[in-house]
Amino acid sequence: MEKGKLIIFSAPSGAGKTTIVKHLLNKNDTLAFSISATTRDARHYEKHGVHYYFISTAEFEQKIKQDAFVEHEQVYEGLYYGTLHEEMNRLWAMGKHIIFDIDVQGGINLKKMYGKR
Repeated sequence: MEKGKLIIFSAPSGAGKTTIVKHLLNKNDTLAFSISATTRDARHYEKHGVHYYFISTAEFEQKIKQDAFVEHEQVYEGLYYGTLHEEMNRLWAMGKHIIFDIDVQGGINLKKMYGKR
């Protein structure tokens, strides 16, 4: 199966990324949101596998060693965010184009890896 497009939204906090992404997801069923992995604690309203994949620092670092991430970033000491290869493959297997809401460096890393996809 041919892999879908990658659509990257990156802007400072409060710029409206989430609003735009939610609108697009509601209007087009060929789109799917890429769920990032993080080592931060879940907020009271967040659910594992819906908002993020919440994993321990040790597990995240193990996944780095296993080359499980397309891109990852250590934002602060022990605080990681990243996009898992398996997440992208899961969405492509569903025939979806993937929307990302990630920081600028993550977007640059995705572009380096996938080019104009």
